[in-house]
This record gives sequence, C-alpha cells and structure tokens, in this order.
Amino acid sequence: MRLRVLHETRYAYDQPARGLIQVMRLTPASHEGQHVRRWRIDPSVDGSLKVKEDTLGNTIHVFSADGAVDQLVVRVSGEVETFDTHGVVTGTAERVPEAFFLRDTDLTTPDDALRAFAAEAGGSPDPLTRLHDLLKAINGTIVFDTAPTHAATTAAEAFAMRRGVCQDLTHVFIATARHLGIPARYVSGYFFRADGVVEQEAGHAWAEAKVPGLGWVGFDPANGIATGPAHLRLAIGLDYLGAAPIRGSRYGGGNETLDVRLRVDNGQSQAQG
Repeated sequence: MRLRVLHETRYAYDQPARGLIQVMRLTPASHEGQHVRRWRIDPSVDGSLKVKEDTLGNTIHVFSADGAVDQLVVRVSGEVETFDTHGVVTGTAERVPEAFFLRDTDLTTPDDALRAFAAEAGGSPDPLTRLHDLLKAINGTIVFDTAPTHAATTAAEAFAMRRGVCQDLTHVFIATARHLGIPARYVSGYFFRADGVVEQEAGHAWAEAKVPGLGWVGFDPANGIATGPAHLRLAIGLDYLGAAPIRGSRYGGGNETLDVRLRVDNGQSQAQG
C-alpha cells in the first residue's frame, strides 16, 4: 500500500507568543514494514529546525521561532510504502532493553479494576493468544467516544468510563499487558481507513507488545485488529507523552486555538484506477 499523508497543525494565539519551541515526532523511519519514499516538515514561520534522535530511536525535529508569532502552521507531507508483516515489527531502531517497556507511568498505572480485567481477559498461558484476547476484550468493552476524555486521561479513568479515543484504548492495552508481565509500548502514527474516508480529525495510536519467538507485534485496540499495511508508524514511547506528535512551550500568547487537518489516502489504488 502506498500511503500519502498531508497533515497540518495550526496554532493561533490571542497575543504574539515569544520563545516558541515545538518538539515534533512527526517523521517515520523505514523498516521491514514500511519504506519512506519522501517526507517533509514545513513550519510556516521563520526559525531554526534541528533534527536529532531521542533515547528510544525516534526522529525528532526541534523548531524554535525567531521572533514573536501570532500563528504557526506545521505542515507535514509525504509518501510511504507499507507492507503486510502480520503485525510483526522488525528492522526498527531498538535503543533500550525490552524490560524498559514494563515500567508503569502516570497514564498507564493499572488500578484494581484494570488488574482484575487483565487477569480475566488475559488468562491464556500462550503470550500471543493472551494479547489477542486482551485486544478483543478491550475493543468490546470500551466505546470509541471523543467527548469524555482528554490528553491527560489515565488508563484507569478511561476504563472506568468505558469510553475513550485511540489514545485511551491504547493506554488500557499497555497497562493490562504490563500487568501480565509483557513489555508493551505506545505507538503514534497514521491509519488509512478501510471505509475510504481520507479526511480525518487526528492521527492514530496503537500498541506494540514483545512476544517471545516473534519480537514486537502491533495491536490496534481502537479497531480490534493487529497492525497491517494501513498503519504508518511514526514514534514509540512508554505512553502518549513519550510519542506525542507535537509538544511545545512558549512565553505569552494568551489563549491558544488549535486546528488539525489530516488527509491519509492510498496513492497506489488511485494510480491503478
């Protein structure tokens, strides 16, 4: 599949913002599941754009504006070939031991309810079966709903509400997998929808878990499926905060308005048509 992405994130400030810095994990890497054909990041204002790698191997662009800014648009465009690996992720940069991804975070620490859910849903002695059972149970228990949660909602809070977005379902999957002793990590990226809808409101998130004999395997609890060619992988982290596409800081600016425009389509199918 040839996924083409056009992603614009627009920030508008009531007053000019100074000292604006944006840390962007918006650049995919090539590995056995995807090949980056072209990729570009374009901020709308003058400034410094530096590239580096974080401790987990993610590509980071650090942008700092030269002067006062009342509006900033970060435009990402690119094309990536993706391939079916049956969910198995190989050829990626692995900078830390797998045990690192057993660590709980504020967003993924399970409470008693999540521990009980994990024990009930993930009771199989086979790790891969256990993870697929968790995937199915989470997808069947938590309703996708953009209203009740926000970026700081924890896995326990989302599970208690039985509602959330892909970030929340992914945090629940990670919390329960780690509780069962399986290393798990958060993945940010893009998803091509099978229903043909290319205009989307936000990027996507899913999890990867370490399976003995297979390696890292991708699980998408929001859709109840293993990852495949429709998934374009950007960055990994212990949770959302470690893999967030854009995080930043500024001085002043007053209130901030955020608008996201995202288009993910299959250029290969269009070329064949």
